[in-house]
Amino acid sequence: MRLALSDTLTMLRTALAGRYTIERELGRGGMSAVYLARDLKHDRPVALKVLLPELAATLGAERFQREIRLAARLQHPHILTVLDSGTAERRNGGTELLWFTMPYVAGESLRDRLRRERQLPVEEALRIAREAAQALQYAHEAGVVHRDIKPENLLLTRDGSTLVADFGIARAVDGDENLTRTGASMGTPAYMSPEQANAEEVDARTDVYSLAAVLFEMLAGRPPYTAKTAMGMVTKWLTEPVPSVRALRPEVPETVDHAIGRALARTPADRIATTAELVRALRVSPETTGPIATPTAGRRWLPALLVLALLALGAAGFLARRGIAPAPPVAPKVLAVLPFDNLGDSADAYFADGVANELRAKLSQLHGVEVIARGSSNQYRNTTKAPQEIARELGADYLLTATVQWDRASGGPSRVRVSPELVEVTAAHAPRAAWQQPFAAELTDVFVVQADIAAEVAGALGVVLGDSARRELRLKPTESLAAYDEFLKGEAAVQEMKADNAGLRRAIGFYERAVSLDTAFAQAWIQLSRARTQLYSNGVPDPALGEAARAAAERARALRPDEPLVYLAAGELYSNVNPIDNGLALAEFEHGLSLSPDDPDLLGVAAIAEAVLGRWDSVVPRLERAWLRDPRSFTAARRLTTTRILLRQYDAADSAADRTIALGPTNPHAVFLKVLTALGRGDSAAARAVIRAASARIDEATLLPYFAAYQDLFWVLDDEQQHRVLALPPGAFDGDRGVWAIVRAQLYHLRGDSARAAAYADSARTVLREQSRAAPDDAQRHAVLGVALAYMGRKAEAIREGRRGVELLPLDRDAYLAPYVQLQLVRILALTGEPGPALDALEPLLRVPFYVSAGWLRLDPAFDPLRKEPRFQRLAAGK
Repeated sequence: MRLALSDTLTMLRTALAGRYTIERELGRGGMSAVYLARDLKHDRPVALKVLLPELAATLGAERFQREIRLAARLQHPHILTVLDSGTAERRNGGTELLWFTMPYVAGESLRDRLRRERQLPVEEALRIAREAAQALQYAHEAGVVHRDIKPENLLLTRDGSTLVADFGIARAVDGDENLTRTGASMGTPAYMSPEQANAEEVDARTDVYSLAAVLFEMLAGRPPYTAKTAMGMVTKWLTEPVPSVRALRPEVPETVDHAIGRALARTPADRIATTAELVRALRVSPETTGPIATPTAGRRWLPALLVLALLALGAAGFLARRGIAPAPPVAPKVLAVLPFDNLGDSADAYFADGVANELRAKLSQLHGVEVIARGSSNQYRNTTKAPQEIARELGADYLLTATVQWDRASGGPSRVRVSPELVEVTAAHAPRAAWQQPFAAELTDVFVVQADIAAEVAGALGVVLGDSARRELRLKPTESLAAYDEFLKGEAAVQEMKADNAGLRRAIGFYERAVSLDTAFAQAWIQLSRARTQLYSNGVPDPALGEAARAAAERARALRPDEPLVYLAAGELYSNVNPIDNGLALAEFEHGLSLSPDDPDLLGVAAIAEAVLGRWDSVVPRLERAWLRDPRSFTAARRLTTTRILLRQYDAADSAADRTIALGPTNPHAVFLKVLTALGRGDSAAARAVIRAASARIDEATLLPYFAAYQDLFWVLDDEQQHRVLALPPGAFDGDRGVWAIVRAQLYHLRGDSARAAAYADSARTVLREQSRAAPDDAQRHAVLGVALAYMGRKAEAIREGRRGVELLPLDRDAYLAPYVQLQLVRILALTGEPGPALDALEPLLRVPFYVSAGWLRLDPAFDPLRKEPRFQRLAAGK
């Protein structure tokens, strides 16, 4: 029954007096009524949604609140988040009213728009679908399936953005068996998936189906199937083929029609698996036009341009009158350049990688081609996977493979032989060779070979190359083949040991030889700066190394100010080398993105820079965009996982950590992130189980020092593992005796041996003091020095060093590293018997993105001196 408006308003106004003022009803549907209300505390309009009584009675307040709390954790630019929720008692007893509030959006629903226009412009429909898909992918990674995607739940703001609404209510209702049995199952027949209509188990693929059905309606003016009941819809699914949107609207690109058809597959196993994959499948490039000549006659250029525009409009009108639709936008070809096979001496494998990387860089410059990033493509070195599986995992239409052989002649010139093959991989047929052709030339002509291959691949992909594009392809990175050889060796060293300081030092040596052989070799200067910056950041800050990194970055900028990676190197320098300036770093990254908007490395570092500056709203979307362009990248997965952990989004972090481990099973940092997730949830048993499982595939001499040193996780190791760490020499900690000594001090303190703890703390103090003198503005060194002094019982000095670290890096200056520095101050104050100030420093850490949570507080022995404090107990209880 419809609840009387006056009765509803009376109850709501009574229950919410002092919190909200109910202004008017905005509308109601089969499950809820929506009111415009004013949030009195924040003086803002909100949309207040109330479940209808019959729905609320069956659902129950407990389940409703549980699902709404889960939905409230979803913070994404394209999700209409939940702000508040609660219950209101009905008069004369009876069922409670269940309500929640959302931001009030000035705009309209997609349903309102479709009622008015029926069909939307193709590009606008695709944009709406892509934005909704991004929101759904974020929710799916957090373990939330919407289950009721339809035009009514897609809101269009006045500034053109798309918001997905009703996550909590959809999940709550669809998951309730009583409601399903009584016919209140979530989902509208025109948009619900076959498995949902059959009351089967659903996953993210049900949202893929529903969103594809909505996109079909935006393009065609009606849903793909229509029936009055779910059973009628099932009949159509069983008896009618998946419809083609192009049959109803021919100007829809064939690639979009194909993607919608795959997303509407009856069986989930045959369907596009994720909304992220759907986003990739819906990529369509804007229509291209011919080049416009540079104006040479001032005022005469504008009329000429108008004539061209009028001619174009006239041609379009003529085609329309003749019933011929203008050519639809052409979707960019997605290409993956896989690692090339080296047929020569095994010592020359780096050269084959270099040829592949240079070709990848050249092809990335072409309009109409999207090239999967190197980090993702390199996952398939020596793979046994079929081309179809590789293409599906990367979202690629074409794979470029090759064999490379470098024949070193004893007397005559050396020659290089490259045999590339371009393989087309589509769902319509088996993989087939789109182009193949062997190339052979003297080694001195290797750059010509690379340019010729890139041009041939472009032609096979249907990309028309203008004169400027051909010139770009033929640009040589250096005139010195010897310098290029050293550069490629440096690249190989970085790839082999990306996070290893020994590998970085080897790479720096190769890059330095490359720039000495050709001082105008911009690529080598860029990579030299980046390697020096990373080495500076990984170890003890060395001012001379920092200045050398700065000089290399400046040299690269002077040589190639139009190269996006110049700004990647400069931004990394500003964000890692003292004096650190994160604002300047972000400005450099943004400049790089203006030149290359989809570069995954620039997107990733720009996101981290925004996190450092506390601009968290745009961090996850940028990282997700980087992941879409680099879907098999360990770095992209690591950054996204780390961010989820800091935001305490543990469900999403857990699945992201699993993906990171899958991409880097022997990388200790991947295991570290999985452990952080478990500890954030307050589950030390799960954390230790992750470490034990990892020790079966990672050498403990690598794994255990990592956990003993990074983020002070020594206490998570079990007794036997702690004994093994205590037996390790300083070399296991990259030769840093300060880190080695403080790890031993912390472990001995944990194990109750205060004498040895103090002795090793004194050893750490000596080294850390020297390091702080060399880098006086390094906040972390001061903070860790304070911890060492605290173990020694030197209270005043310890607190002074800890506070010095916080002064150098306060929370409002660096939202990424500063919380860790402040945590060290908390540890110092707790160790030195200052519980009140320790809690004063601890409380803000629970209000900012950080890995320490209420669950973490209950586990970490660093907080043992505070456990009897009532204030700490409230924090550990999540209050």
